[in-house]
Formats: sequence, structure tokens, C-alpha cells
Amino acid sequence: MNNKQREKKKPTFGQAITPIVFMVLSLAIGYGYFKFRTEPLLVISAFVAGIIAMNLGYTWNDLQEAIIEKIAKALPATLILWSVGFLIGSWMFSGTVPMIIYYGVQIVNPRFLLVTAFIITAIVSTVTGTSWGSAGTIGVALMGIAGGLGVSLPATAGAVVAGAYFGDKISPLSDTTNLAPIAAGSELYEHIKHMFYTTIPATIVSLIVYLIVGLGASGNMNTPETVNTMLSQLNSMFNWNILLLLPVIIIVIGSLKKWPTIPTMLGTSLFSVCLGVFVQGFTFKDGFMALIKGFDVSMTGFDGEVIWEVTRLINRGGVVSVTGTTVLIFCAMGFAGIVSKSGMLDVVLNTIMARVKSTTGIIISTIASCFTVAFVTGSSYLSILIPGELFKEVYIKRNLHPKNLSRTLEDSGTVLVPLIPWSAAGAYMTATLGVPTLEYLPWAVLNYMGIVFAMILAFTGIGIAKIDSKEQENKTI
Repeated sequence: MNNKQREKKKPTFGQAITPIVFMVLSLAIGYGYFKFRTEPLLVISAFVAGIIAMNLGYTWNDLQEAIIEKIAKALPATLILWSVGFLIGSWMFSGTVPMIIYYGVQIVNPRFLLVTAFIITAIVSTVTGTSWGSAGTIGVALMGIAGGLGVSLPATAGAVVAGAYFGDKISPLSDTTNLAPIAAGSELYEHIKHMFYTTIPATIVSLIVYLIVGLGASGNMNTPETVNTMLSQLNSMFNWNILLLLPVIIIVIGSLKKWPTIPTMLGTSLFSVCLGVFVQGFTFKDGFMALIKGFDVSMTGFDGEVIWEVTRLINRGGVVSVTGTTVLIFCAMGFAGIVSKSGMLDVVLNTIMARVKSTTGIIISTIASCFTVAFVTGSSYLSILIPGELFKEVYIKRNLHPKNLSRTLEDSGTVLVPLIPWSAAGAYMTATLGVPTLEYLPWAVLNYMGIVFAMILAFTGIGIAKIDSKEQENKTI
């Protein structure tokens, strides 16, 4: 009797699809409507998948082993995510990020406001790795300038959102940029380089649109009081020095030279703390605190009331800030481990992919999956993690390099979410910039042109990387 119970059965399509449908519905209703936390919903979905798996003959030890295996595979990228937390906190502490923003704001030209808005927010989001922080600081200032100049507010908001998500898409400090290779099984820097196939053309189209529209703007630029106050407070808090650019240069060189990611980030973080001590005059104690809990305005010793735009900019970073993303990854991997181990994922994928014969079909199916998850959940994380797990094995079996998958996840997952009114990102951008989501949507050119170019690459085969024979042997699911 025990032997029969331990005999593992192949799930039917109905059994295989049930936990996936349950997860989609629970996220749609629980997260999308009731605004419940995502992590418990994923755990409940994993529980449902576990019950079905046990009815198929799998024991708890089997499932636990599968969950641990999935989490173990995500740990290297998770360590990078923690290193990102260290790096952001240290760059705030050193004054590197504040200096870039301080000088970036001052190059705004009224005749090229839309182009400038896109470029500045793109630089800030790339350096900081946060689209929300970029839009909530520089974006707010740019909206104020646009209002004073009579430039279209929806167009400016769209340029800000597009620029903000440029960095969210390719910055090694961005959580979604780290999540995509985690979900797809690729490496961080090769993923970033592969993103250029779609991001660069989308950026060029965006700049052309903003240039044409922006040429109609005229008048004298009157810098809002908020911008002057922000610049004045930043100038009082930090000492500007060209040495503060060294951490950025080190990261860029490390990326080009393919230095080990984690040691490079941690080494740069410690170097940045030293800059904060010797250039800014801060203490090592605060520097180490910034690495763990993030930088705080109080560390600068600024005497006076700090405006919200400044605190929003520098009160961030630290490894603690990325622990929530880590928990989400573990919960998603728990569900993925069960449906993978029990064969449920294989049955669903084989059924779906039986009708998809071409590389084009695989990529278009990936885009459609990201669209579905994004619209249902409004979460950029889930629109990356879920389709990534669903298609990871398919790409490898079809000899498609995982970086194709990670790029597609970003093109149709990360940048789509702020265009969805009921998503957290869409709601945040609307509240922060003062423009409804559907009004700035047409102007967030990069956010949808990336998807267009992803489809063009799928149909033409340009920029579609294959796995060589050595890599094929090393890839494990």
C-alpha cells in the first residue's frame, strides 16, 4: 500500500492548471481588488499546489527539497540584490547621487524641456536604480518647471515616466533589473547588455518625439522656488568634488571588464563610505549604518527643516530596503518549486507549446503572458517572476539563450506596469506628477516602444541569442 502511495503519477491537464488558475484568481481578487499583500497569496497558492502534488504521490520531503532547490538557484542573484542595497546606501552617504542630481537639474533648457526631462530622469534612475525615487524628486521639479513654461504637463509627465523606467530597466541597482535574470536564469550584466537591442531603439524614438514636440516650447525659464530650495539644501549638506564620480566609474569599468559582480559592488560600497568620511566629513558609524538601514538626512548634520523632495531623494538605500523583494522571491520560488517538481508545469507548458513551433511564437507568447500577469496583478515583480518561471525551460529546450527571456520580461513586464491605472506604479506616478495615467500614457514612449521592438526582433530574428554547445551542457533547470 505504501509503495502505491509513493508511486508518482503524471498530473492531468486539469490537475496541472488548477494551482496556476488559483494563483491568477487569488492575485487578481486578493491583490488587485482587496489590496492584500502578495506574499501570503503566493504561499496559499503553493499550499493548493502542494495538496494536488501529494495526491499525485509526492511527499512533503519531495516538495521541500524542490523548494529549497529553487531558492538555492535564486540565492546568487539575491546576494547581488543585497549588494545593491549596500551600494545605494553608500552612494547616498558619499554624496555621489546627490551631486549628479544637483548638477543635472541645472542643465534644464526650456526649448528642450521634454528631451531634458527624459535624459535627466534616465540618468538619475540609472544611477539610483529607482524609477519612483527619480520621478518623486527630479520629476516633481521638472513638472513645476513645465507648468511655469506652459509646456504640456501630460507630455512632461510621460517623458519623466519614460526616463525613470529607462533606468529601472537597465540599471544594475534596480530591483527589477536584478529580478529578470533571476527569473530567467541569465546573468545580470549580460542581461543588461542584451537589453540594448530594444532599449536603444526605443530611446531614439522617444528622443525624436520629445524633440519635435518640445521645439514648440518657448519663453524664459523661471526656476520654481522648490527647485532652488532643493539645490540650496543639497549644496549645504554635501561638499561637491569630482572624486565623488569614482564609484560610478568603478561600477562602469567593472561591468565592461566583467569583474565579479558582488565583490565589485561591495568593494565600491566600502570605498564610497570612505569618500563620505573624508570628503563629506561624516562618521564611519553613520557610514556603516547607511549600508544596513540606508542613508538618513540627519547624518549630514543639516541645521533646519529639510523639504520633502530632499528627504525623498536621500533617505533610502541599505540592505534592509531590499529584504521585502527577497521575501517575495522566496514565496514565488516556493510555488514554482512545487509545480515544477510535481510535473504540473511541464504538462501546462507542453500543452501550450505544442502549438508554438517557432522562436517568434515563443517570444510573442512570453510577451502575452507578461501582459496578462501585469494587467491582472498590476505588479512588475510578478509580471517578471511568473512568466519567467513558466518559460525558462522552454527557452533552453529551444536552444534560446536565457537572456532573450530576461530581456522580454523587462520589455513587456517592468515598463508596462506604470501604464496600468490600477497598479501601484500607475497610482504613484499619477499622485506624484499630478497627471492621470491614461493622459501621460501616450507620451511614455519608451514604455511601449520597447515592446514593439521586442516583437520586431522576434519576427526578424535580429538580436536573438542562441545557446552554444558548452552552455547547453551547463544549463540546468
